[in-house]
Amino acid sequence: MQMDPVVRMQRVTKIKSSRTLVDNLTLDVQAGQIFGFLGPNGAGKTTTIRMMVGLISLTEGDIHICGHSIKTDFERAIAHVGAIVENPEMYKYMTGYQNLLHYARMNPGVDRGRIEEAVRLVGLEGRIREKVKTYSLGMRQRLGVAQAILHRPKLLILDEPTNGLDPQGIRELRDYLRHLSRTEGTTIFVSSHLLSEMELMCDNVAIIQNGRLVGMRDLNNSAGTPGSARVAFEVNNPRQAQIIAGGGLIEGESLILDLGREETAQLNARLAEAGIHVYSIHRSARTLEDQFLEMTGGETTIG
Repeated sequence: MQMDPVVRMQRVTKIKSSRTLVDNLTLDVQAGQIFGFLGPNGAGKTTTIRMMVGLISLTEGDIHICGHSIKTDFERAIAHVGAIVENPEMYKYMTGYQNLLHYARMNPGVDRGRIEEAVRLVGLEGRIREKVKTYSLGMRQRLGVAQAILHRPKLLILDEPTNGLDPQGIRELRDYLRHLSRTEGTTIFVSSHLLSEMELMCDNVAIIQNGRLVGMRDLNNSAGTPGSARVAFEVNNPRQAQIIAGGGLIEGESLILDLGREETAQLNARLAEAGIHVYSIHRSARTLEDQFLEMTGGETTIG
């Protein structure tokens, strides 16, 4: 039996100065997932996240977090949330531990044992007693994650957490988020401008453009879904094969289509019955970048 989603967005809309920033956005985020949120610049990602954490109001629709509406039951909804929107803000003249202790005082039930546990989860044991002004950007991001998870939230929201990080910092953050998801069961909702990192990090990804949801992808099961592979049929008569297939792209002596495994076998049989010589069939999995460019009309500037 499938549990209720940790996040449920229902017809979420944000209009500002007659401009629609988010348009009728509906999606669910299931428990324990690392859920990616992708889109070109201005697509509405940060606006959506700001609505999720109550920084701006919704024009229409609603967002439920752990079953609680942010419109009518905000305190209960936000109690389940830890978030970093844009860059984590810390007191640089204090140590990392002092920052966490200061934050913990505002959250009943967070003791020193939990602080030390959060520090271990993000791998800052060796530097937590040093002043934040000595930290690299990657270390400040990790400290921000530690702060956000102190109260054991069921949902961690991260807006562009990889911005400014070097490749090593990005990999470390990805590993810590994976570890956090597995060890604490935390659901993570993350936006990023790095498609390759989202593909490595996330279980599911939503793609938005102009404030509207234009695609979803299950990254744990993408290889077995219909349309998830690019298939090239090398044939003696590509144009006739295109007519039989009812579409596709001709490249040299090949007909290119997006097909599932069963669809590939069926088309091969139809081509053979029509007397088309099929010399080879090559399948290559469609990447997240392929789907992103297809869904957004080829826009390569994302953020």
